[in-house]
Amino acid sequence: MEVIIRPAKTEDLPSILEIVNHAILHTTAIYDYDARTLEEQKAWFVEKQAWEFPVIVAESANEVIGFGTYGPFRLKIGYRFTIEHSVYVNDKATGKGIGRLILQELIDLAKDQNYHSMIGVIDASNSVSIEFHKKFGFIETGVLKQAGYKFDKWLDVSMMQLLLK
Repeated sequence: MEVIIRPAKTEDLPSILEIVNHAILHTTAIYDYDARTLEEQKAWFVEKQAWEFPVIVAESANEVIGFGTYGPFRLKIGYRFTIEHSVYVNDKATGKGIGRLILQELIDLAKDQNYHSMIGVIDASNSVSIEFHKKFGFIETGVLKQAGYKFDKWLDVSMMQLLLK
């Protein structure tokens, strides 16, 4: 499978939305409850562009099969060198190295933009994602107990960090 990692375009938003909504409705990767609309996803994309945060996609056979982005970890000025990232892969393409390609590109972009630290906020029960991040050098810096609530249960959040410099 040939995979191209490239900047997202407006035309990619329906595919990104499909991936996001699947994660919202079927997983604890996103703690949102309601599926997003295309208009909401467009506003998200415009905001990412305004802040000069990348949105990248993984494309295979002219189909978007994953995406990644990052944004502010917190909005206070003292956190301006720390970003929080997101990587999502279409459920039909998981386990094929797509997430690895996306995350490596995000790390490279963050270094190019002179960020110092990248944060992953991961559902603590998602051991696959935690181990995936460790392969890139992320370390688990703590667990926030019962910080989220979804699917009628309390969820712990694992905080992972990669120092970029």
